[in-house]
Amino acid sequence: MHPLVQKNKEQYEKTLEFLKSDLGSLRTGRVAPSVVEKIKVESYGTVSELLQLAAIHTPEPQTIAIKPWDKNIVKDIERAIQSSDLNVNPVVDGDLIRLNFPPLTEERRKDLVKILHKKLEDSRVTLRSQREKNREDIIALEKAKEISEDEKFQALKDLDVMTKEYNDKIKVIGDQKEQEIMKV
Repeated sequence: MHPLVQKNKEQYEKTLEFLKSDLGSLRTGRVAPSVVEKIKVESYGTVSELLQLAAIHTPEPQTIAIKPWDKNIVKDIERAIQSSDLNVNPVVDGDLIRLNFPPLTEERRKDLVKILHKKLEDSRVTLRSQREKNREDIIALEKAKEISEDEKFQALKDLDVMTKEYNDKIKVIGDQKEQEIMKV
């Protein structure tokens, strides 16, 4: 792979990592802690993600248990969960908060697949815009006589190959997530 293209691979990797973390918040048949990790909780005058304030685990496939490290913020966490878009009521049991998720309906699964496809398309758009910027950089280097015309064509070819490779990775990730969502 051409060195000009290789140095831009990191941008593509970041796009893929962001997509993976973003898809973690989509609920599948089994509830994952990542569904609630990013919820913003206001406590002691600051806003933090739930992940930073509590231990989160799934004792059962449809249940998430949240144990705050500070017992004084249980009400703050409960309030944040109620105001989130999870559509689930927290059950407070002393210093433990339980979230019981109902099984997904067929309609909700289809809605989640639509959201999934939008997130996948957003990632593809990001890749395309990165590719265009990289193409412009390569063409500018050739115009400035820093690389030869042959090097430019090789770099552009390598860039297209790498972009296709990452688009294929996005498709694989999307297909796996769609199967998880639709699995009953």
